Amino acid sequence: MTGSGERGEKGVGHLSTHVLDLVAGRPAEGVAIELHVLEPHGAWRPLKQVRTNADGRTDAPLLTGAEFGRGTYMLTFHLGDYFGRRGSAGAEPPFLDLVPVRFTVAESETHCHVPLVATPWSYSTYRGS
Repeated sequence: MTGSGERGEKGVGHLSTHVLDLVAGRPAEGVAIELHVLEPHGAWRPLKQVRTNADGRTDAPLLTGAEFGRGTYMLTFHLGDYFGRRGSAGAEPPFLDLVPVRFTVAESETHCHVPLVATPWSYSTYRGS
């Protein structure tokens, strides 16, 4: 079921992310990330706000166990602020500011990893493990 954040039967899966800074060639520390879930009526409900640590990861999974369910989610990465603080934004205003990554979880019993690889002008994501 897409869109409701419905809980999985076993509730043992989790959602994680990390951010890599391709300009610096290292993990992106201090990137603000927002996590939302799409409700059945079409509105986005905020779930969490976190920042990446020195390893470019969050200190804990974004969602885990019973809080992680099937549904449509959106991670919003605050790249403009991050690259601006590093002095590598490239332009003012930044070309990339907020980067939303919308994805659907069909099996909440597995690990869903959604990383972001970024520069001030480009980004890529994939379903990681």
